[in-house]
Amino acid sequence: MDALAATSFGQVVEGQQYVTFGLNNEEYAVDALNVQEIIEMASITHVPHLPGFFKGVINLRGNIIPVVDLKLKFGMGAEGYKKHTCVIVTEFSGGVMGLIVDSVSDVLHMSDEAISAAPSFGAKVKTDFIKGMGKIEDRLVLILDIDKVLTEEETLIISEQLTASEQVSS
Repeated sequence: MDALAATSFGQVVEGQQYVTFGLNNEEYAVDALNVQEIIEMASITHVPHLPGFFKGVINLRGNIIPVVDLKLKFGMGAEGYKKHTCVIVTEFSGGVMGLIVDSVSDVLHMSDEAISAAPSFGAKVKTDFIKGMGKIEDRLVLILDIDKVLTEEETLIISEQLTASEQVSS
């Protein structure tokens, strides 16, 4: 159900479903099709020599998953994890990664008309990870392009480190 979603009455409406979550009292969303699952904050194993926003890896049913703290990645600073902090396990072009978020809010359907293009802040401000701005009632939700949250270089660094870690542990 990509661009079309079935309602409980059997009608079909255009749009997509998004998983919404909070970071520092701001609301964000990712395409629900990219979300594998949402898990409680687990014990994260630190992997040396990686960027600071990369918190390490978790073992999820035998799969090693890299975990990114979105607040650190977006330069928001992280004052520690709270009661509702969780990890959204997502699929992206580079594989699977976990995203640490303050809380998961909801799964929302947004019509194409409710989504505006990402704002432009000029060439010096990198915003290509923003897919668009969703309008839900009187609030705005920043919709992330999960394939662009990490740069190609960051994805490569993480995959190289994970490969090296897996070779050491085998």
